[in-house]
Amino acid sequence: MTENQAPWYQRTYRWGQTNITEIDPIRYDIPWWREHWRRTRVQGVVINAGGIVAYYPSKLQQHRAHFLGERDLYGELVQAAREDGLAVLARMDCNRTYEPLYNDHPEWYTRDAEGRPYREGELFVTCINSPYYDWFIPAVIREIIERSHPDGLTDNSWSGMDRRRICFCANCERKFREATGQRLPRAADWNNPVYRQWIVWNYARRVEVFDLFNRVSAEAGGPDCLYLAMMSGNVLHQSARFRDCRALFSRSKMLMLDHQSRTNPLGFTSNAEAGKLIHGIMGWDKVMPESIAHYQGGVPTFRLGSKPAWEARMWAVEGFAAGITPWWHHIGAYHEDRRQYKTAEPIFRWHEANERYLLNRTPVATVGIVWSQTNVDFYGRDAAEERVAQPWQGAVQAMIRQRVQYVPVHADDIPEAPVDVPVLLLPNLAAMSDTQCSAIRRYVEAGGSIVATGETSLYDEWGDRRPDFALADVFGVHATGTHHGQTSAGDPSWEVFPRHSYLRLTPELRAGVYGPKTGDEPEPVGKRHPILRGLDEADVIGFGGRLEVVYAGAETEVLATFVPPFPIYPPETSWMRQPRTTLPAIVAREAHQGGRVAYLAADLDRCYGRDYQPDHGDIVANAVRWAARDDLPVEIEGRGYLDCHLYRQDERLILHIVNLTNPAAWRAPISELIPVGPIVVTVPARFAGGLSRASLLVAGADVEATRQEGGLRVVIPSVELHEVVVLE
Repeated sequence: MTENQAPWYQRTYRWGQTNITEIDPIRYDIPWWREHWRRTRVQGVVINAGGIVAYYPSKLQQHRAHFLGERDLYGELVQAAREDGLAVLARMDCNRTYEPLYNDHPEWYTRDAEGRPYREGELFVTCINSPYYDWFIPAVIREIIERSHPDGLTDNSWSGMDRRRICFCANCERKFREATGQRLPRAADWNNPVYRQWIVWNYARRVEVFDLFNRVSAEAGGPDCLYLAMMSGNVLHQSARFRDCRALFSRSKMLMLDHQSRTNPLGFTSNAEAGKLIHGIMGWDKVMPESIAHYQGGVPTFRLGSKPAWEARMWAVEGFAAGITPWWHHIGAYHEDRRQYKTAEPIFRWHEANERYLLNRTPVATVGIVWSQTNVDFYGRDAAEERVAQPWQGAVQAMIRQRVQYVPVHADDIPEAPVDVPVLLLPNLAAMSDTQCSAIRRYVEAGGSIVATGETSLYDEWGDRRPDFALADVFGVHATGTHHGQTSAGDPSWEVFPRHSYLRLTPELRAGVYGPKTGDEPEPVGKRHPILRGLDEADVIGFGGRLEVVYAGAETEVLATFVPPFPIYPPETSWMRQPRTTLPAIVAREAHQGGRVAYLAADLDRCYGRDYQPDHGDIVANAVRWAARDDLPVEIEGRGYLDCHLYRQDERLILHIVNLTNPAAWRAPISELIPVGPIVVTVPARFAGGLSRASLLVAGADVEATRQEGGLRVVIPSVELHEVVVLE
């Protein structure tokens, strides 16, 4: 099948959206926007149609835009887009309505335990278990398709009320009782089996609605008319809205990614991370446009103000590095701050010129970082940020900092053998089913290596604690049921000091290191383990996290132990009261099958995700390098904070490098770039194969690719925003 024969959703990469406001029908300059479509090289447009607000004269009881009158603004824009050869998605938003529809159909709306309707401002929140979703929205979908024949529909807030509140309407009461035989839970209680059933039931309903809307779209518009529910790339965000990432992403022929900009503390790298996670479920042949906000988001938000251009572009190129395609997004059709109109064109034109290198390729990775939504829900519960997200982010950032190639791997998709990823990293993957644990065990038996942290496998899939790690036989350690420290940042006061703890590294080396002597320094016995590489001048490092108290088996090597907290202030009191314990903090062993296993009882991944102490991230990354026997597909040398992603496409390798060397990378927004270079890229001979030529897509130049004993070597003179190296 040629590209032109492929369905629209496989060949429409670049999108534009003017998110129409109710005043826009009297000021929408369609000829100007058509020219902007052409300048930014978009292939498709997202046009507001119906739902909360209708932008066409609907025969259904939708709220018509305040300034619409009898005009069909939506239809006019569809016609203009068709004349310009563009694909069209009709945008909807269906999770709330104005009061007149509520007055006519009060049975369609969410209610609290006292029977009062839930409201958001002046709007009433609709219930996903009501006829509003079963009948009214399908009727809106059919009407839109019959009027204008869009290629598909996309929906902003399609998944109903989030899990912060329970709906007690008659529809929910009846449907939950029919599904479970139980009454609705009266309050959130993760230990209540009925509340857990309510969580699972809500997830299932969203999948059911997604399937219903897709079925209606296909019936009305043909098999290629898709309903594309907008999704977030953040698993915690998805979980809070009952969106099952694995179920929904795997059903999607194309994904409209509503992941518009960075949030603190995740930063730009979270965009590439999201792209990899979603592609890992959907497949790398799928198209994933991402809405890139051109207004100033975050705190504070200015819907009509221009986001600094480099902030939006940096977010976009991080997406390019993970196979995400661009979709510009403006709020409203008329702006007095017009700087935003020039943001998209350069990167959209660059994407068009290089799209063949940016799509339909597969990642080359050393480590698969394992995740699951079950861990977010039933282990993370109401503290998922510190229990799940921080360890995950620490693991990802540790890989980025040491330029180790990674891919997210869902816990239900553990590979049978370490063919594609030789190492699996389990960052506090506490809630694991017996089936998932068995998959890990088979992976290690096949020669794979793992690095696990914290409470991994200590809970079942419902978040109930086991008496020991389910993977104790793999780790070589056993849980005692106790711990030291805490997962939260804790009280910052110097008058209390629960986080003033340390790790003692073994063997101790200070007797031979520059510094004062007392004469009783222990003599070094043996060499430091590679996991502690780079720390030869330190016998203790700051910790400040949570330590799972475990006992280690005889076949393991304990690399570090715990030093309990001691006073911080006044400084005269700041000396170790208990300099040593036997409590293991880092444990490593060689598996009988040839793989390697590292277990971190000290939550260094969480600490790094929260505090960014370099020692913590280095140890996590060193553990992965050791587990992989330092057999990495690419080594990238040079100063700077670089986010690097390697892919294979046919017979070529493609390396994305995004330059985040900038103080504003950690405090939004970014307003200028700081170039770095030279950057030296070395691909070992085992991965380089017959590659001999190198080109730089951003610089627009060929560079020398030098064959040497260690592999193929390429020098990139400078990187400003990003660079893409193609090796052929």
